[in-house]
Amino acid sequence: MADDADSKSVGRKPVWVQVPLPALFAKPRKSKISSKIKGLRVFSLLAIFQKNKENNRSMMMIKKIYKKYEIIFNVIFFSIFPIAAFYLMEFYEHNPFEEVRFMAGFFNIILFELIAWILYFVTGRAKWALRAVFTVAMVFGLINHYVMLFRSTPFVPWDIFSIGTATSVASNYDFTPTAGVVVVTVIFIALIVLMHFVDFRIKWKFRFRLIPTVLGILALCLFVNALQDEDFQTDNYLYPFLFTPAYMTKVNGMAVTFAMDLKFVAVDKPDGYSRQKAKELLDSYTGADDNSDEAAASDNSTTIDEEADIDNAANNTAITDKSIYPNIIVVMDEAFSDLSVLGDFDTNTDYMPFVHSLEKGNENTITGYLNTSVCGGNTADTEFEFLTGNTMAFLPVGSIPYQQYIKSTTPSLASYLKSIGYATYAQHPYYGSGWNRDTVYPLLGFDKLSFMQDYSNQRFVRKYISDETSFDKIIETYENKPDGQPAFIFNVTMQNHGGYTDTYYGFDNTVTADKLNNSALDQYLSLIKLTDEDLKNLIEYFSNVDEKTIVVFFGDHQPNDTVASSVLAANGMDYNNLSNEELKLRYQVPYVIWANYDIDEAAGKDTSVNYLAANVLKAAGVPTNDYQSFLLKLKEEYPIISAVRTDKTSGKTSDMLNDYKLLQYYRLFDWEDK
Repeated sequence: MADDADSKSVGRKPVWVQVPLPALFAKPRKSKISSKIKGLRVFSLLAIFQKNKENNRSMMMIKKIYKKYEIIFNVIFFSIFPIAAFYLMEFYEHNPFEEVRFMAGFFNIILFELIAWILYFVTGRAKWALRAVFTVAMVFGLINHYVMLFRSTPFVPWDIFSIGTATSVASNYDFTPTAGVVVVTVIFIALIVLMHFVDFRIKWKFRFRLIPTVLGILALCLFVNALQDEDFQTDNYLYPFLFTPAYMTKVNGMAVTFAMDLKFVAVDKPDGYSRQKAKELLDSYTGADDNSDEAAASDNSTTIDEEADIDNAANNTAITDKSIYPNIIVVMDEAFSDLSVLGDFDTNTDYMPFVHSLEKGNENTITGYLNTSVCGGNTADTEFEFLTGNTMAFLPVGSIPYQQYIKSTTPSLASYLKSIGYATYAQHPYYGSGWNRDTVYPLLGFDKLSFMQDYSNQRFVRKYISDETSFDKIIETYENKPDGQPAFIFNVTMQNHGGYTDTYYGFDNTVTADKLNNSALDQYLSLIKLTDEDLKNLIEYFSNVDEKTIVVFFGDHQPNDTVASSVLAANGMDYNNLSNEELKLRYQVPYVIWANYDIDEAAGKDTSVNYLAANVLKAAGVPTNDYQSFLLKLKEEYPIISAVRTDKTSGKTSDMLNDYKLLQYYRLFDWEDK
């Protein structure tokens, strides 16, 4: 039935409904939700418009404020960058926020600000002034970093005089930058580039900018002068002690330390100095030589007493019979040292067996440790102390007398021995221009000079002429010297010069330090072993000659921290934070005085470089002059004097140390022959 009903409904006719035409095209009615969305859109647009309007107003206000206070904003903005330059420069070497003292940091910033503003007034444009500041800071920081790395002392003003010498040996050092150096350099370069957008400028003409420029320079000079004042340094907790230059630079900052060091480019007269006073003091030691008194037991000394007038020799009067004096051969060996002085460490083999055997006690031999004034570099300072008897203790730390002070005839061991009949030879198997040796040696009294080009049959170890070749030159000179005339041969070697990190064809390390894992140390010790063998051969040669000959051998300084740090660490020391006592160990090298005739032997006779020449003459039986006699007397009260230490004998008090200052100034700066 249901189906029937359905069929009936299907068969019905459709019903048509009439709909008004406008209704078909009427817009659909909007829901409440869509209305709200549209309202929100309109509100958002209005809000954005309103916000932009407010932003525009804010920007206009900011521009208006900036325009009103433009100078103040530019000054603040400009001043930020010199501060950044200072801290970035310090980061090349250490973390300045941890180690630079507060007031010292503030003074460094003042220096950078003054320099930056002076450059701004000179150039008239901020970007060029700031680029110059960042460039100078980057270059200065890099130079100081590598000088510290290779020499263990910071860059100082007088290093500028050594650019030529540094360039000549630079190829033997490893300049591979550390990650820290790369990062700091990249930041510097980025800032130099970004300064393109810091382009505000002074619209004044240069003649108007000249006034603030001059005022800035005047302020800079006055401030540097204040930094050099001892009371100012004390009041502001600046570290003033030049004998620890690395620590001084660390706590004072590079710029402040450099400014403080400028004071010592010139050397002031000692208190109470006069030429007449110095001459009278020196005259009081004329004829004070005591060789004749002590060695009636020595055949050599007796012969000298019989055949020569000692007092005349002490007065620089030449001896008629020159053959009574021994040949004096001095080898100052580059970087030769015994690092066991720093503490114990084991090696696969003894790196200086011959020297060690002499140190145990040997006939006609004197050994001990020599206290130097330099470490890791500045060889010429050790030369200066040995040849002149003067000390770096009275001169600025790091200064180079060969380059700064010796400009005319200067009395020395060479000039004295020449005056009593010696032929004088200076030899160095490298460029004569290094440390101005080709200019200085004649001024010190050397007649015959030999440099790299004068060495025949050259053999090389790494990049330098070997010690074997250098010692052969000594033998060649001895064999060709005038008959009957004693020779003074001063030979400065080159073989062991740093650095020690590169590998070389034909040179293999024969010595290794157990458990220290330091290839630079292994290379250094292997070089020392070669020198030890060559010294043995040199002494064997002169042990078989007929003429009386004395051989003096010593190192100029220890190697840099790259080599020594692992030995220090193995003995519980940090090379960056050595105590005063530990620091003294870094300035000790072995020395040997050997003769092929009878001299009083001794072991463990420690001394300093300034005394060594006088000690040699005394041991050799050669009379000393007035200055050398003074030094031998001074040694009794002050057995060691160097730029690092001054040891005084207890119970003795006198003005001899001040007398030493007077005499050194006279002989170095006020000598009558100058």
